[in-house]
Amino acid sequence: MQILDLLLQSYTSISLVGFLAVLVIYFISNFIFSSGQHAEEPPGPRPLPIIGNLLQIDLKRPYKTFEEFSRTYGPVFTVFLGGQKVVVLAGYKTVKNALINRDEEFGERSIPHIFHELSKGHGVLWTNGDTWREMRRFALTNMRDFGMGKKACEDKITEECQYLLEVLKKFKGNAFDTTKPVNYAVSNIICSMVYGSRFEYDDPKFTTMVDQTNRTIQLIGSSTLQAYNMVPWLFKWVGSRRVVHEYSDAIKKQNRSIFRHLKETLNPQMSRGFVDAFFVKRQTLEVRDSGITNSSFNDENLLITVLNLFAAGTETTSATLRFCLLLMAKYPKIQDQVRDELRRVIGDRPIQVTDRKNLPFIDAVIHETQRVASILPTALPHKTSKDIHFQGYFIKKGTTVFPLLTSVLHDPNEWEKPDTFYPKHFLDKDGKFVKRDAFIPFSAGRRICLGESLARMEVFMFFTTLLQHFRFTPPPGVSEEELCLTPCGGITLSPLPHKLCAVSCSE
Repeated sequence: MQILDLLLQSYTSISLVGFLAVLVIYFISNFIFSSGQHAEEPPGPRPLPIIGNLLQIDLKRPYKTFEEFSRTYGPVFTVFLGGQKVVVLAGYKTVKNALINRDEEFGERSIPHIFHELSKGHGVLWTNGDTWREMRRFALTNMRDFGMGKKACEDKITEECQYLLEVLKKFKGNAFDTTKPVNYAVSNIICSMVYGSRFEYDDPKFTTMVDQTNRTIQLIGSSTLQAYNMVPWLFKWVGSRRVVHEYSDAIKKQNRSIFRHLKETLNPQMSRGFVDAFFVKRQTLEVRDSGITNSSFNDENLLITVLNLFAAGTETTSATLRFCLLLMAKYPKIQDQVRDELRRVIGDRPIQVTDRKNLPFIDAVIHETQRVASILPTALPHKTSKDIHFQGYFIKKGTTVFPLLTSVLHDPNEWEKPDTFYPKHFLDKDGKFVKRDAFIPFSAGRRICLGESLARMEVFMFFTTLLQHFRFTPPPGVSEEELCLTPCGGITLSPLPHKLCAVSCSE
């Protein structure tokens, strides 16, 4: 019924007869999907013309449907999202084989329609070829230069922790929604690295940009835009697509204004952040290579790359941190162990990144949160770079591939209790932290998240600092059992709207 509701939303102004006529024309003109397939291609559910397997997929949580399909068709199977053939990879061994052992063959990016419209071949997330390689290399180099994984970044996070603590203290132990304060704190870290400065939590330009970015990510993962990506001509008029473009235009306008100010105050000898470094690089190229007009260091690449960094640097980290706090409120005994380890090892002094090695239980809790939450259930879509044979199947060049990360993080062959929050997954019999090969929440291979080290540092420092100063509990009238861990669906998964109480340790 989900697809019928979407069709009614899209076609309230079109006659039923006309709509059926279009379907009949396409039914006749489109051959049955299975015809012409290579005999060795991965199996999968039988598709319908035009809409493929759309009727069989839960558009709110497609990864759940893919997990069910994998139990029927195996770890490598085919689904049709509209007219697009997609190969889904499930389970640790299969995903590892593709993304790590054969990363060149599976390393291209498949670009959904909505992202093609928003990025238009620019940036670092939704690109391929020379543009992607140049922008990723430049972004990695400069994010490291501006502190990613280093002491300079640690100092920025320590400072931001204090701002966040002050915000939470103002609630005086009363229930509050964690979404905005956590989003603003986390976003300020990427802002300080990209723009060279942080923003106040009551700055309307900043808060609007963060809120619109997060709302855009939610909308892009919605049923209507999932359907649009699958059958764009059929769902072109959905309202969520219009809203996403409006938000995108507003965010771009705000960034262009920031860029103008940074350019006017630019000192090539003292770059403040990624944007400054981009301007300096472009000036250097213009002087050295005068007359060359096809450089990747142009205004649109700067704009889209910054938007990519801003979105990726906010949403996944803030969602992880919010899940951490929610799980502490839901499992108070585990929270007691976390706070006890902090008291024994750290005391009242500020947290440092080097403390992680002496806090094995906390490290295990954070890793287990990332595993259970599976913030990125399906890695951003990949694409094969050539015809390949993979695990007994033939996959054509240019085929979209979905590595199902949640199937890795919940693989029963890799985890003792795959569907339970169980920090001991990351502890040995002596209570020491142990790494697990099947822990790949940031994906793997050549398309692994470029901000992984930054995200790991942020989650650790924000989480430990907050637990050092507060005890998190359910709001009055809500029991621990009633706290819901069901995620809000989208490209990324975040907790459903909820409130918690942050009770100061000094009270």
